[in-house]
Parts: sequence; C-alpha cells; structure tokens
Amino acid sequence: MVRKIWNHFEEYLLVGSLAFSVALVFLQVVMRYVFQQSLSWSEELARYLFLWQIWIGASFAVKERRHLRIEMLLNALRGRSRILGEMAVLLVWFGFSVFLAYKGTELTSILFLRGQVSPAMRIPMGYAYAAVPAGCILMAIRLLEELHDLFRTLASKEEVS
Repeated sequence: MVRKIWNHFEEYLLVGSLAFSVALVFLQVVMRYVFQQSLSWSEELARYLFLWQIWIGASFAVKERRHLRIEMLLNALRGRSRILGEMAVLLVWFGFSVFLAYKGTELTSILFLRGQVSPAMRIPMGYAYAAVPAGCILMAIRLLEELHDLFRTLASKEEVS
C-alpha cells in the first residue's frame, strides 16, 4: 500500500490540485459573469497552485523519464560506457537538484522570517516559494531511484561478463 502511494505520489498531487484549480477558476468565472462579484483571492490561489504543479510535475517527469534531453553523445555509446554516461548525467542533475533545494529552502526561510504575505489571501509567501525546495527534493529522490536502477543494471552486466 505504501509502495503504491509512493509510486503514484506526484500523480495524486497533480491530479488533485488540477481538479481543485479547475473548480476554483470555474467558480471565479461564474462569480464574475453571473453574479458580477469577483473573488479577490481565487486567482492568486490558482497561481500558487500552478507554481506547485510545475515543481511537482518536474519530479513526475523524472519518474517517467520524460524530461527533454540531448542524447547525441549517449546514443553513440554502447553497453557499460553508456550506463556510466547515464550515471554521470544523473549525478550532475542530482547535484543541481540538491543545490536548488538548498537555495530554495534558504529563500523560503527568509520569506517566513520577514513575514512577507501575499496581497489577496494574506498568507505567508514562503508557502508559495516552498514549491521549489519541495519539488527539487522529490526530484532528487527520483534521481537517486534511477541511479540505483542503473547501478543494479551495471552490476548485473558485470556478473554476466
């Protein structure tokens, strides 16, 4: 059960937040055009949800191996050297994700300490900016899973040789 939730974690978050965003924007349209009353906070909330969807979606793309990549060099390699090349790429990407998570956490902490709030909803802006470290941490975990799979593939190829 826990494994199933983890395997589909980003999907659950993305589908749920998308459904909520669509309902929120629909409500805003109805309020504006039918009742001539606008909700002051709905567009801001939809924007912050979209920000979270982007960063959680980046993690989902790692899990599904759907990020854009230039593979010209890796396609020229075969066997063990290709796996090692993939590992090198993933290690650099992992390092960048950890760096972004660290710097994003620093920025989020500063925003919470300063008490900056959003204009319409008056919630701490740190919640919006926390999408960056949260998404990057998830992405780093997914990259580690992919690296683990490559290590196992490399080990199995060496056993066969």
